Amino acid sequence: MKIGPKYKIAKRLGASVFDKTQSQKFALSQERKFKARPRGRGQTEFGKQLLEKQKVRMTYGISEKQFGNYVESAMHTHGASPVEILHRSLEMRLDNITYRLGLAASRRAARQMVSHGHITVNGIKTTIPSRAIRIGDRIAVREGSKGSALFTNFGEKFMERPLPSWLTWNPKSMEGGVAVMPTAESADPAGDLVSVLSFYSR
Repeated sequence: MKIGPKYKIAKRLGASVFDKTQSQKFALSQERKFKARPRGRGQTEFGKQLLEKQKVRMTYGISEKQFGNYVESAMHTHGASPVEILHRSLEMRLDNITYRLGLAASRRAARQMVSHGHITVNGIKTTIPSRAIRIGDRIAVREGSKGSALFTNFGEKFMERPLPSWLTWNPKSMEGGVAVMPTAESADPAGDLVSVLSFYSR
């Protein structure tokens, strides 16, 4: 997915959208920009909803069409909250879980890792970052990839990042999975999903 100039996008959507913009230098530039900004009319409700939609989509690195499909599915699934369904759909992607497990420093790096065949699901190599993972699926680093520079000193790196409560991982065997479905408490959403759904409901 083509993203465009990251700093320009992050100035509009927030530093959390990209890892490279989560720096003191970027924060200071935003602070100076805010102080210099003239006061004017406040943002409309539609504008706020659009901003949240773009923020969530960019954070997970999903195309407009694919994100729209997730939203449509969430809005037409009966028996559960649309917000909950959308959140689960985004969090249960293989690339996101690879990132949450600490195998990659960012979701973009996790997508590349999956696309290059370094990750297996239930013992089978997969190259589809958007693959939906289910409870019980076994996610692991491919045996032939364990010696790759990508996973050098992984044990030490793994200890530096807390493992989300809804995931399991064995750093020695480099295998894990989903213990329970993620919630807003166990996997903090990237933005206001209520506003996102309101945007698509117009």
